[in-house]
Amino acid sequence: MDTHLIKTVNKLQDAFATVGVHNPVDLPQITVIGSQSSGKSSVLENIVGRDFLPRGSGIVTRRPLVLQLINRPAAPSSPKVNGNTNDGNEENADEWGEFLHLPGQKFYDFEKIREEIVKDTELKTGKNLGVSPQPINLRIFSPNVLTLTLVDLPGLTKVPVGDQPKDIEKQIKEMILKYITKPNAIILAVTAANGDLANSDGLKLAREVDPEGLRTIGVLTKIDLMDQGTDVIDILAGRVIPLRLGYVPVVNRGQRDVETKKTIKKALDAERDFFENHPSYRSKAQYCGTPFLARKLNMILMHHIRNALPEIKAKIQAALSKYQLELAQLGDPLGDGSGHQANLVLNIITEFTNEFCTIIDGNSNDLSSFELSGGARISFVFHELYSNGVKSIDPLDQIKDDDIRTIVYNSSGSSPALFVATTAFEVIIKKQIKRLEDPSVKCINMVYDELVRILSQLLNKQFFKRFPALKEKFYQVVLSFFKKALTPTTKLVTDLVAMEACYINTAHPDFLNGHQAIALVNERLTGSRQQAQGASTPDSIKQQNRASQLALQTGGHSPSAESDSGSFFGSFFSGPKKTKKSGLMEPPPASLKASGNLSEREQMETEVIKLLIQSYYNIVKRTMIDMVPKAVMLNLVSHAKKGLQKELLAELYKTEVLDELLEESEFTQQRRKECKKMIEALQKADEIVGSV
Repeated sequence: MDTHLIKTVNKLQDAFATVGVHNPVDLPQITVIGSQSSGKSSVLENIVGRDFLPRGSGIVTRRPLVLQLINRPAAPSSPKVNGNTNDGNEENADEWGEFLHLPGQKFYDFEKIREEIVKDTELKTGKNLGVSPQPINLRIFSPNVLTLTLVDLPGLTKVPVGDQPKDIEKQIKEMILKYITKPNAIILAVTAANGDLANSDGLKLAREVDPEGLRTIGVLTKIDLMDQGTDVIDILAGRVIPLRLGYVPVVNRGQRDVETKKTIKKALDAERDFFENHPSYRSKAQYCGTPFLARKLNMILMHHIRNALPEIKAKIQAALSKYQLELAQLGDPLGDGSGHQANLVLNIITEFTNEFCTIIDGNSNDLSSFELSGGARISFVFHELYSNGVKSIDPLDQIKDDDIRTIVYNSSGSSPALFVATTAFEVIIKKQIKRLEDPSVKCINMVYDELVRILSQLLNKQFFKRFPALKEKFYQVVLSFFKKALTPTTKLVTDLVAMEACYINTAHPDFLNGHQAIALVNERLTGSRQQAQGASTPDSIKQQNRASQLALQTGGHSPSAESDSGSFFGSFFSGPKKTKKSGLMEPPPASLKASGNLSEREQMETEVIKLLIQSYYNIVKRTMIDMVPKAVMLNLVSHAKKGLQKELLAELYKTEVLDELLEESEFTQQRRKECKKMIEALQKADEIVGSV
């Protein structure tokens, strides 16, 4: 049952091999890391019991090698195998290798396995010593191995040599991290014992992803090359850098042994002798050496797989649903035949316009709780931005009392006015009403921007990514449709402002009439005079009231106000009074401007006009706040909702443009292939896991 678990993971690895580095499921595997000179290759060859890995200086392993060891009992009498794949030794009949990229081909000659690894590496990385994350999958069937899966990763390097890319160290580190960061990876960190453990590249990298040392196992090589009298007992006891899975010391063949073709069988015998006879390791010999390492790895891996299997099942099913959903969204490739294409375009237009209306009306199924969208944003423009913008305009902020005084005199013409000047009020109010045009036009543009925002939101859907030409055309058609609607909308809104400015309806029920204004101003002026004079007698107040009312009615001044300065223009001119010479008159100055203090009558008139302007302006503001949104809705938003479908049909539903519009993007075609590949792998994986 236990080896069956490892075989299951092997099958899963094979199933996912076709999808390359993008494997969505983190499989339990032992990843082998270490610096170039740490003896990684020798450890693996000792475990397999065969020479099969490329050797040489520099980076030899340039692609991850997924090494699946499968124990199969020796056949009672092994037949001699076909000479073309065998090296002629009869004992080889029970041992062979198979590459996933060469299905059905058995390699009985391990020298040929080495050549194939080099050949396939160069195929993917070229001869320039670059590295590639694309794994090579190799299975070795033998009665001499324990069922085990190991991933041999490129050795860590420090300095680029020869043709190596300048960032080779970074490339290798990133590739290793991709493998060892996965929580289901057991890290086999190979370190030479004759160096300082604290400087071990493999352990350093393992600490980055597994700081607690929970899934790292240490292998100490070159024990036989340590200085006389030194040993690794402290390390094995976990007193230096503790690892939950511990350390295993091994002795490999040295470079000289390899050159003199010392067999691995002899090397393993020598290793056993070394540990059994070494004073420091004699008592612990059963926990040292390659055979113990292989058994330990086999146990760790099986235990790990047993724990991870339920999670793997769930992950496979989740990934399968995700990719099936994506494939459904990508849709089937379009067959030939314009009927199908026309139908597709028709459906897209219908769906697009329905969704457009839905977003504006707020009936969408995917209403956001995160932010305002669609119609709610348009409402915000109307009732917050526009409304507050209009309310904030003060009709009197650009007009001074002196300006009003000048307008009053100018509006009377050559005959001094008898009553509060109606013309002056109209001149000022019309000018102020014109100021409402700017925020009203801005309101239209803001709503237009919101419609464009909705358009972009809809065109971001997966479907439009599939047909970039269709997306582009949709964008152009809808945008120009919105732009066409801007002209009549702007005209309607500017006409509303012009209507208000054209006819001042002083009979409006909410408008403060002249008498009320005079009474209010009178009250205000009287109150302020009272404060200024302190304790005035009630009789004198009555007299003043009567005098000022009389002044307003006669358009002049109170009878008691006769004096030298009692002219109709009051204090319109300020400046030193010249002594009058009898009969002498000077011509008026080139420019006559209001200055000096207002007379009581002028103050009264100015205040009344200001009050009337404010009263009427408030009515106009309310009307605009009410009418402009209605105008924008009528000519822009509702118009878009009603006419969009017709416009899209007229522009896009044409036989001659269908082929061009429904040209699929490269991304879609590529992604569809990837999804299908992934679904195939996941379905196979699901079957494999389902059988456990």
